[in-house]
Amino acid sequence: MARKKFNQQNDFPGLFDDFNVTAPQESVPVHPDIARHATNAGIDAPIKPNKPSERLLFMSIGSGSSGNCAYIGDKEKGILIDAGVDMKQITDALKANNIPISAVKGICLTHDHGDHIKGAYKLMSKNRHIMLYCTPKTLSGIFRRHNVSRRIKDYHKPIYRETPFDLGGFKITAFEVSHDGTDNMGYFIERGSIRFAIATDLGYISERVDHYMRQADYIMLESNYDRQMLAAGTYPEYLKARILANTGHLDNEDAARFIADIYTPQLRHVFLCHLSNDNNTPEIAVEKMTTALQQAHNIKVGDGSESIDSRQSDIQITPLPRYEASRLYILRKD
Repeated sequence: MARKKFNQQNDFPGLFDDFNVTAPQESVPVHPDIARHATNAGIDAPIKPNKPSERLLFMSIGSGSSGNCAYIGDKEKGILIDAGVDMKQITDALKANNIPISAVKGICLTHDHGDHIKGAYKLMSKNRHIMLYCTPKTLSGIFRRHNVSRRIKDYHKPIYRETPFDLGGFKITAFEVSHDGTDNMGYFIERGSIRFAIATDLGYISERVDHYMRQADYIMLESNYDRQMLAAGTYPEYLKARILANTGHLDNEDAARFIADIYTPQLRHVFLCHLSNDNNTPEIAVEKMTTALQQAHNIKVGDGSESIDSRQSDIQITPLPRYEASRLYILRKD
């Protein structure tokens, strides 16, 4: 059985307007209504708006071996990470949040397993503006593994690891992860000052995963299984060995240890994805990560619920649902 390893790489290279009271600048005329508002409020200096805080929308539409898909963007344009669920599930989830399918500018595939690609061709053939972004090796893997129309090539836009590309207003960089698919990728997604790092299937934390995750404000990371549940479970030994291998999946403890290691106040929210239905529970995954963060940093961990108590926390930890869409999350960078 392959031995798990964990890389610590600390030095690897690699809308709302807010109003503050400020003194007026001679080069910026002050509108009389603003000046009057300041006077009525008993403020000597008028107020002027700061630059609006940046924000993105994020939603998981499925997370687990039954199907994976997530949307990140806004209500005008965005991208899907994987399309491993039914087309109707994708369109219904977007429509429920007033996001038209025309907003989806492309699908970024992480790898060629069926739970990440099975809905892609139908979605694109019915919505011909949507393109498929993956490496040429991943596309070849799709043809080897699946009975899919060769016309999927008509939608393919080749990408390459560590080579940034632009899509839907984002700067996106694919980086290698260790899994048993073909040319497996995570994604580092940038728009404005917001940084989002995604790694859905991986056997261990590699140097490149570490490099990109350390830069992120928001992270979606696999927390697939609980070691004790897997050992005591009914899976055959060959499947247990595959999951435990360096090219398998990430367990709760390794995911928790890694996030605790890279945590800084810059990191706002961690979404736990690809939780096993048989060898994990959302409660166990969250408890492991919460404990690791509290022991390492003595910080308050919220549940991402937007309650007053949760919003006062230093970081949010949210397990993504397996079969249905999550709620729509607003990712902010003030």
